[in-house]
Amino acid sequence: MDYRHPFFSKPKLAIYYVVFWLVACVANVLLQCFDFGVEPGAAIVDVVSTMLLFAIVGTSIWYVIRFSNSENKSAYRFILLHMIAGSAVVFLWLYLGIVIIKLFQPLPEYWSQKILPVRIFSGYMMYVIYVVFFYAVMYYQNFKDKVRKEGELNALIKEAELHALKSQINPHFLFNSLNSISSLTMSDPQKAQEMVINLSTLMRYSLKFNQKEKVTFGAEIENIKLYLQIEKVRFGSKLNPVFNLDENCLKAMIPNMILQPLFENAIKYGVYEATEPVDVITSCRQIDDFLEITIQNTFDPEVLHKKGEGIGLKNIRERLQILYNNPGLIKTKDLNNIFTVTLLIPQK
Repeated sequence: MDYRHPFFSKPKLAIYYVVFWLVACVANVLLQCFDFGVEPGAAIVDVVSTMLLFAIVGTSIWYVIRFSNSENKSAYRFILLHMIAGSAVVFLWLYLGIVIIKLFQPLPEYWSQKILPVRIFSGYMMYVIYVVFFYAVMYYQNFKDKVRKEGELNALIKEAELHALKSQINPHFLFNSLNSISSLTMSDPQKAQEMVINLSTLMRYSLKFNQKEKVTFGAEIENIKLYLQIEKVRFGSKLNPVFNLDENCLKAMIPNMILQPLFENAIKYGVYEATEPVDVITSCRQIDDFLEITIQNTFDPEVLHKKGEGIGLKNIRERLQILYNNPGLIKTKDLNNIFTVTLLIPQK
């Protein structure tokens, strides 16, 4: 909890406060001089000893409010506290005001009988106004702190959800890659070693960024090409990656590791069961404020029905919901045994 005076923690509020009272004091001096015929010197002394002085003394009322927890006190104690504090503030204000007046002019005889009661009443009224003002400032600060803390909590929750989604991607890919390496260890050690090196580079990339960070589309595609090299060792000529990329897309920003599940799906449903070479075609283009990424591959409808959708597409939808609050940024379509995934990534 911030116990600092709002005029110290928010200099702009202090500037508004000073400007308001200076304008009010100048207006009061002009009113007394031109409408009531008061001498300028007497009008200035009167305004300084009343309005300007209370503007200074009244700032101390903040500490009465700040250090008195009204939630833990009864209404009686709350009222008693402010009666005592208000009386102290009004007494101090009146005493200093009389001292200032006496420094410049004698105190009139009728002052104590006619003016003093009015100033006492106005002093208590000003105290009430300050109490309301500072309570409003305090509740506004508490509200902002609450909103900030809720925002931080939501960010932590989203971060945890993103890490949970990432933990679903990496084991899935590792399982396939390690199986490939295991099968090549005896038949082709050289290719097995190449896969281990590529896998190490790929995992280093995946651990380089957290799930909230974005990378360029070009960097993500280079990582995808490395992933496809690993899988091509396993599937050989059955896997044929094709890239039709607009140069303008390469510098666009996308969430890191968001494309890999799509290529995992293309291999799982299109390449794995195929007997003929399968083209996995990747294309992209800029559409207004979106980067449109399209991935196509042929598939066997019976295999797709048998295996189901898997976690890849669901994972991406959840990430898009967390990052952009829009799971509809990914769309799928299967037509004539060609499965198409279209991903829209906002650029603003």
